[in-house]
Amino acid sequence: MPRLSFISGGKKTKQLLRTGTLRKPRKLLSQDYQTLLEKSLKSKQLFVDDAFPAELSSIGSGNLLRKLPSCVEWKRPQELVKNPHFFVEDASRFDLHQGLTENCWFLAALASVTFHKDILTNVVPRNQSFDKNYAGIFHFRFWRFGEWVDVVVDDRLPVNKDGKLLFVSSTRKNLFWGPLLEKAYAKLCGSYEDLQIGQVSEALVDFTGGVNMTIKLEQAPPDLWQIMVRAAYSGSLMGCQTRAGPERVLENGLVAGHAYTVTGIRKVTCKSGTENLVRLRNPWGKIEWKGNWSDNSSKWDQLSLKERLLLRKTREDGEFWMSIEDFEAHFVELVICKLTPDLMSHENGKEWTLSMQTGKWLTGSTAGGRMTYTDTYWKNPQYRLKILKGDNMEKYTNTCSVLVSLLQKQNHKHRNKSPPMFIGISVFMYQSLRGRLPCEFFLNTRPVNNKCVFINEREVTQDFHLFPGTYVIIPSTAEPDQQCEFILRVFSRKHLLEEQGENPSPVLVCKKVADKQDEMETVIVRYFEKHPEINISQLQMLLNRGNWTSARQAPVKFSLDACKVIMAQLDVSASGTLNMIEFYNLWKRLLSYQEIFQRRDIDRSGYLKLSDLQAALQEKGISLSHQFYNLMALRYGNSSLKINFENFVCLMLRMEINGDGTVTVGSDLLWY
Repeated sequence: MPRLSFISGGKKTKQLLRTGTLRKPRKLLSQDYQTLLEKSLKSKQLFVDDAFPAELSSIGSGNLLRKLPSCVEWKRPQELVKNPHFFVEDASRFDLHQGLTENCWFLAALASVTFHKDILTNVVPRNQSFDKNYAGIFHFRFWRFGEWVDVVVDDRLPVNKDGKLLFVSSTRKNLFWGPLLEKAYAKLCGSYEDLQIGQVSEALVDFTGGVNMTIKLEQAPPDLWQIMVRAAYSGSLMGCQTRAGPERVLENGLVAGHAYTVTGIRKVTCKSGTENLVRLRNPWGKIEWKGNWSDNSSKWDQLSLKERLLLRKTREDGEFWMSIEDFEAHFVELVICKLTPDLMSHENGKEWTLSMQTGKWLTGSTAGGRMTYTDTYWKNPQYRLKILKGDNMEKYTNTCSVLVSLLQKQNHKHRNKSPPMFIGISVFMYQSLRGRLPCEFFLNTRPVNNKCVFINEREVTQDFHLFPGTYVIIPSTAEPDQQCEFILRVFSRKHLLEEQGENPSPVLVCKKVADKQDEMETVIVRYFEKHPEINISQLQMLLNRGNWTSARQAPVKFSLDACKVIMAQLDVSASGTLNMIEFYNLWKRLLSYQEIFQRRDIDRSGYLKLSDLQAALQEKGISLSHQFYNLMALRYGNSSLKINFENFVCLMLRMEINGDGTVTVGSDLLWY
């Protein structure tokens, strides 16, 4: 089981806060769907989105404008068809067709999502229609740089003079979830033009929050078929792309510079033996492969009648079969998007765990560039990863499979005006020590991955098989002094995530304290080896093994009621239990809360007064009016409006997990 921690350098930087969750996504541009809906219904006026107006500026300002007809109008679905429908339960990959925008990568990913109704329900909320409570407003959800974001749009869509949609359309003329979803994604990316040209991997992550594994098919591993079988069995999403270049139809029926969806795999039995087949779909909804196993191929005659009837479809719908050998020969990459635990069922979530750290490359500080810049490379952010022996080790090799993802944030509101920088990941093995690795270490040590490949894509991922031991992960740009925010994600069977502050000083940090921390970490690991999930009583027992007070105070003991509140905040899957990663993240939070509490408890009374509480919250970057501090003291304090450590923990978890520092009177944050 790996454990990841952050080793910061120089001046301590504040952790970037990600507030949007599946249950409570962040509102893009602070537009709240429910509030705007109710306002429109009350005024009896259809919603008009001034943040993404029905104007050419929302379409773009470059090449896409040249494709537009001379007359562009914006119309609502009720002006286009008699009986518009927002969504149908049998929505499928065959519903949508690409329009004037070159966003096949977006549609290829969306087609893959239609196989996962739970994910599609999250991206396309169902409580919307053109009948009940219709007000011309719709909303959609996307995962964006570490958080879920809710995007509101009005339903005015660009059409030509004949009322034909210019961009994504549906095969069912009265179905509009696809065109409205594309509009919401265009708003998120800046404009419709910002959807031109992209990677299917990018859209897969934006729909799921998953982690991508990209396989270059020119160097495809010998077990490619087995990898695809495992991916399909685990519910991963798959897409692929043909060689880059101008989009054009080749003689074999494939489209150059185009993205496709992998919609199925199948081992078939022919008269001459078995063959492995891959089913693909062109997001255009037409133009198909013409080679072996295409719709009209004679290869189908080698199958039994039953298998032929089951697999072969001769209609022109953009979907076709081809052999795994032809797939490797004609496509350049396969993208497999592994789903993160918060989008899986509770049972599947036990198999894989995702941990995430946000950081920055800062000019003149933490932007050290690649290893050849020997004077600055060590200044890059450093993340500690510890692999422990455990049941998750792969048989015979005793290694742990770890997928590391590095994702850079676009620095411009328009996606296409913020081209990705060249980024890469290096992993080093080293003997356990505290503090950052110095410059000298990198002069004489090669990374585990031997050579770091830098790619100018939004996300770079690499799969590792690591032996038990201690490692450090270095995310970097190819060149020094390139400034950008990033997310480092580690995806594996089981690991722990922690963040460390400045380099510990041997004068200020007592070895006994460090030993006690290591001892408690060992206790946690051993307990969860026996109990993969813990209930409220076990949570109370483990928390009360910690020492949360100074020497002169009576020991703090967490009550069962407090543990219920804590469980409610952290139990994302609503299972009534916590796994090891959830508990360990809680433990690290408690340590940081304890540090703040003891620093602000100047008289060592074990309580924070109102002024102390205000100072403590401001340390976390939370600034509220005096009225709200009084309300929180009433809710969480005793009769003297003083707050003990137990209630301080409940308050801080509530603020950090469910809030973004913005509080309204009467909200559940205050009155929970």
